[in-house]
Amino acid sequence: MSQMSKREPPIDEGHARELLQRERERIESSLADLERLRRSELDQIDAATDPLDDGELIEEEEVDAALAVQLRAELEAVERAEKRLEDGTYGFSVESGEPIPAERLKAIPWAERALEEQERYERTHGRGL
Repeated sequence: MSQMSKREPPIDEGHARELLQRERERIESSLADLERLRRSELDQIDAATDPLDDGELIEEEEVDAALAVQLRAELEAVERAEKRLEDGTYGFSVESGEPIPAERLKAIPWAERALEEQERYERTHGRGL
């Protein structure tokens, strides 16, 4: 067992599971809603007779596709957090091993780094989860 997994996590494991489950449900529901919307928009594109309407619908489809990519990335981050919870490393930075503040975990249950580390990571790697 690593030193990190022996320490007490910043938030209770049961509460962390609840937060992650809630986020998983929110994301999966949003993805399902987007898929229904996408099908509806594709049907409208097929039925559109006005090229302007067609262009607007295609633009909406592109926005929805970008949102779906973001939601899938969040779902992957939730899955990684669930794995860390099982491994006993949840609540500790994947970068430094230091505890992630409880307030951050409550706001972003899948957080992988403390805020300062995340900001530094985003400056060098681009925006991430």
